[in-house]
Amino acid sequence: VQLQASGGGLVQAGGSLTLSCAASGSTFDILHFGWYRQAPGKQRERIAVINKFGSTNYSDSVKGRFTISRDNNENTVYLQMTSLKSEDAAIYYCTAAPNPFDVLKGTGSWGRGTLVTVSS
Repeated sequence: VQLQASGGGLVQAGGSLTLSCAASGSTFDILHFGWYRQAPGKQRERIAVINKFGSTNYSDSVKGRFTISRDNNENTVYLQMTSLKSEDAAIYYCTAAPNPFDVLKGTGSWGRGTLVTVSS
């Protein structure tokens, strides 16, 4: 599967941003997806996952502020980010796999990341 993340940019603290991850090359409906992020000098962090049934799970760092969703008609997964903080600044990556454990372990397919910068 090929993944293309987009939607990153510069946003003020407290603001909102929505990232998109367009998938191609595989049957979208069977895929599980995840969003990860990596800040400078830090390890890649899994922040949100959505399975093929639409069930979601979030890291504590973004729970209540971020929402992951999928549009099976558009072959796209979204990450709506609100109440952004300076610590949310990172490169955001989407990943997908037919096996949900590959999404959780980070061993699925990856797209190029999109940069989110948060100004205070």
